[in-house]
Amino acid sequence: MHALSAYPRFRFMGSKHRLAPRLAELFATLPPGPAIDAFSGSGVVAYTLKASGREVLANDHLTFTATLAEALVANGSERLDAADVDTICSPNRDGRDFIARTFDGLYFPRADHEFLDSAWSHIDRLHGARRALALTALCLAAAQKQPRGVFTVTTPRYDDGRRQLRMSLQDLFREAVARCNAAVIPGAARASCADVFAIEPGDAAIVYLDPPYAPPRDDACYVKRYHFLEGLATYWRGQEIMWETRTRKLRKRHTPFASRRTVRAALDRLFDHFRTVRSLVVSYGSNADLDANELETLLGRHRRVRRIEIPHRYAFGTHSRAGRRQVTEYVFVAH
Repeated sequence: MHALSAYPRFRFMGSKHRLAPRLAELFATLPPGPAIDAFSGSGVVAYTLKASGREVLANDHLTFTATLAEALVANGSERLDAADVDTICSPNRDGRDFIARTFDGLYFPRADHEFLDSAWSHIDRLHGARRALALTALCLAAAQKQPRGVFTVTTPRYDDGRRQLRMSLQDLFREAVARCNAAVIPGAARASCADVFAIEPGDAAIVYLDPPYAPPRDDACYVKRYHFLEGLATYWRGQEIMWETRTRKLRKRHTPFASRRTVRAALDRLFDHFRTVRSLVVSYGSNADLDANELETLLGRHRRVRRIEIPHRYAFGTHSRAGRRQVTEYVFVAH
């Protein structure tokens, strides 16, 4: 699918970028009509649905991922031109320095932090899709320059030698804008930033569900890993910084899907919430505490279920002990 090849790669935990072509083949066999990607994350599946001609709602509870969906899924025509980019990369308009002060000595050189402050001073004057495009390009640039794309460490111990780690954030931003502009395609789509249970199913023919996986160990906290991007998408307005932490992370947001104690009841409620939709497509990984048989039984309480198994290697994690990257991706199709 040519349109999918244009979609920017984002080092995002659980991204379905590699699986998107297989999912596109599956979606083509399902009834026509609008689709909802209820946990849109990197946005690639919502984009895949849009590229197939479906009307799409992309939803995520994080601001930076919802902003990404606004820029690359909901946006059907707006792009940033050279003048926009030059303005964003011009000297600081109002002298703001929150990022340079707050993250001094962390993540990036001071010049990069100052660029982010300066860029935001101009982005604050943009609106709609152009603002979302600019913020998406900033987040993509920051994720590229941070080893492994996550913000749980402040040292370069996971430096994997990529050229992006040696580039300035301003140069990475310019490259990211070009990729984002190239990904914009026409089509009917919307983006929202809401709790999944606030989504009205409406007349959707398909709902795609890729909730956080509750792992046997560690956690699946996206705020912990991407707090800097969540703050960057909002300029930390309305965010609660945990100042006592070395990484200046944000307060964790509870989701019942990421806890072994609550995931089963949450999934049961989720399947019931979308009971009026003709087809549910549910992605889940073998590296979760809830195994495939139990999930199939849960879903089978509400629907007739077909299970597809796809060997998969996640791009997330470059260190030698990231053994959980090699998993089986389960896709359940329920009618």
